[in-house]
Amino acid sequence: MLPFRNPAAPLAGMALFALVGALLLARLERFHPHPSFGLGNIVTVVRAGGTAVFAAIALEPAMIAGPHGWTALAAAAILLALDGIDGLAARRQGLVSRFGARLDMEVDTLLILVLAAVAFGLGKVGPWILALGTMRYAFVIAGVFAPALTRPLPPSSRRRTVCALQVAVLGLLLAPPVGLVFASALAAVAVAGLAASFAVDIAGLLRSAR
Repeated sequence: MLPFRNPAAPLAGMALFALVGALLLARLERFHPHPSFGLGNIVTVVRAGGTAVFAAIALEPAMIAGPHGWTALAAAAILLALDGIDGLAARRQGLVSRFGARLDMEVDTLLILVLAAVAFGLGKVGPWILALGTMRYAFVIAGVFAPALTRPLPPSSRRRTVCALQVAVLGLLLAPPVGLVFASALAAVAVAGLAASFAVDIAGLLRSAR
């Protein structure tokens, strides 16, 4: 890849990773139930590092324009593959926890938001693509006004599938051959899928609170 020309871009990426690390350490002692941090959580932290790199790229998307988009696509594919490895590693080590699941979910959300910002910066889709990364935060804010939405959700393969679909679509948008029409169609499918998934969860939470 080309080096960053805007010095603020890598600084922003490092700042984001530092913020994730600070929040992680602040909650580690209180909420992590195991004596070992675990390979699964380490893999998730590595994914957070990759997310920080894409956050830097979001401030200078021109650096992955053209053939460099293939490198970005490969990097996004690696992060998507690691998303399956972290949970597997936690189960193999017997270190599954709500802490690890929450860390994984927040890194997923941040990655999706950052990749959406990159896709928008490349000019392949409009600003509405950012809805992929902001729906989760809107859901959290809505919980302040509707406490029923703060109730824990049961594990769901649907959510994991929708999450993987979003990362896959956003990764494909980085590929040079993907034009505006196809990019918009792919992005629309991802946004519709995420909105439907949130609608199912919201309806279930409100129904269980009655």
